[in-house]
Amino acid sequence: MQTLRELQTLNGHTDRAWCVSWSPSGLLLASCGGDKTIRIWGKEGDKWLCKSVLADAHTRTVRSVSWSPCGQYLAAASFDATTSVWSRKSGEFECLATLEGHENEVKGASWACTGSLLATCSRDKSVWIWEVTADEEFECASVMSTHSQDVKHVKWHPHKEVLASCGYDDTIRFFREQSDDWECFATLKGHGSTVWSLDFDKSGSRLASCSADSTVKIWQEYEPGNPEGVATTDNLPTWKCVCTISGFHERPIYDISWCHLSGCLATASGDDSICIYKELPTADAKNQPQFELAARARGAHSQDVNSINWHPKEQGLLASCSDDGSVKLWCLEQD
Repeated sequence: MQTLRELQTLNGHTDRAWCVSWSPSGLLLASCGGDKTIRIWGKEGDKWLCKSVLADAHTRTVRSVSWSPCGQYLAAASFDATTSVWSRKSGEFECLATLEGHENEVKGASWACTGSLLATCSRDKSVWIWEVTADEEFECASVMSTHSQDVKHVKWHPHKEVLASCGYDDTIRFFREQSDDWECFATLKGHGSTVWSLDFDKSGSRLASCSADSTVKIWQEYEPGNPEGVATTDNLPTWKCVCTISGFHERPIYDISWCHLSGCLATASGDDSICIYKELPTADAKNQPQFELAARARGAHSQDVNSINWHPKEQGLLASCSDDGSVKLWCLEQD
């Protein structure tokens, strides 16, 4: 087993902290919460300090924050039914745009790898795709209402303009652009309750999802003509569940992060704990991967752990946040 060692607690939010997100360079950490603010943390010496508090853009909880691939923009999804987009091109953060259209709470936001598309999802059961114009304006390109309930999370593929979403209807859905509009081309079923979050591996050919059913599922992409003989339709890839990780969390798993440096998975749960999973070397890793528990921090926070995110550049560094209002930094160490 490895040890998950707490490095620092970052205090400042005055209500529950909902989401943590590292900038692509790893030099900044954004967090957001029920206090309607976004906090930007940066390192000074060997300590992380609050560098900026972005306030006054939202009238209700800020639920999710997401950095653009260039690191110059930050999108924040709020329960006030809007998404704010912040620019730091001038050195300071300024609110560039407020995106309106969702009927109620916006739960998530995610930038495409190209930086030219932003996706948002909402309790109104819809997923919106926004195009970013050359003059930094945002235009709605598509509204997709294929989920039958609240959509909890959206995540773009790391290398393609393919979007995954998940939600209260216990499904995961994939979207792509086709003939100048966006379409749902796959619906993944397997979880027994709300799918709270998902994340792609480095290659984008695998997806990890986590659920209120306390399990993690690993989904594998099979391209048309795959050697395994997995059936595909309309010359589109098929996604199939190849592994279920269970028995480690006692309550819903709210977030999952797949480290692109080590391949480790991290989960955050309503049982106040964080778990780290490591893939085992197997003869058939593509079709029958196996993961083992590598580390667990019980009582990582004093209340539900809502979000978890691996540092993009420093292997083993992890950020989490919780209903207890705190943001914590962790280091995964070998025993």
